Amino acid sequence: MSDFQGVFPYLVSPIDHNGRILGDVLGRLASDLIKAGVHGLTPLGSTGEFAYLNRTQREAVVRATIEAADQRVPVIAGVASTVTADAVEQAKTYQALGANGILAILEAYFPLKDGQVEAYFRAIADAVDIPVVLYTNPQFQRSDLTLDVIARLAEHPRIRYIKDASTNTGRLLSIMNRCGDSIKVFSASAHIPAAVMLIGGVGWMAGPACIIPRESVRLYDLCRAGKWAEAMKLQRDLWRINEAFARFNLAACIKAGLQLQGYAVGDPVPPQSALGPADREAVGHILADVAKLKLEPV
Repeated sequence: MSDFQGVFPYLVSPIDHNGRILGDVLGRLASDLIKAGVHGLTPLGSTGEFAYLNRTQREAVVRATIEAADQRVPVIAGVASTVTADAVEQAKTYQALGANGILAILEAYFPLKDGQVEAYFRAIADAVDIPVVLYTNPQFQRSDLTLDVIARLAEHPRIRYIKDASTNTGRLLSIMNRCGDSIKVFSASAHIPAAVMLIGGVGWMAGPACIIPRESVRLYDLCRAGKWAEAMKLQRDLWRINEAFARFNLAACIKAGLQLQGYAVGDPVPPQSALGPADREAVGHILADVAKLKLEPV
């Protein structure tokens, strides 16, 4: 399970009003996603509200995901902190729980220099024996990874992937040209995944795959088969999901979609809030339209 490729949904973190992680709901969602054909699971990504959960809640999310996956697909657990020692401890804990990889995220309050950013990610990779995926998202992060830092980190034997959510496909080409085979690129939903696959990406990690798993897998399969005209047609049909994802709060949008599909995932963690009736109805209409798509075998 150390070779990651394909569709990895960023899982939501189901939680009740008392702050209890709903492991049974998460387990059902994870199992259903696997049955739908996804290639892996990523708890504690952006859609998983990692920034709003305490340590106990995060561990509960990772544990429930690993138990539900039952070694059928790899689980890449998100690690995020403003403190290097804390991030290292998280990574070690998730590996001990059975995670197959780490999605390394840097949170920062004060600005950091390149050397400090590099040291954070290198410390995480040094602490574990499983592959590490770098995650960079300038939209939410105070300190981003420069191309020079990415190139140096790509030389680490366990830093083998990057998920770049900069929305800059040219930056992805620069990463690929600088790093070659040393690091593989996952797309974000903010990019057009099919376009990233065309230029050499290996898949994508994104929240929308939680609510459209079969369609996401179909898109990936078309890309892998080189059926680019069909892939771009499906990409255009699915893009309304990504537009809704960008328009509304990330977790609120996906949690609303999952609730409409019968998953009692709860509301986003306050001070976030659930979608209002009109926005929830809009998400429902989009999902209904997507459900009408005919997905022929590749």
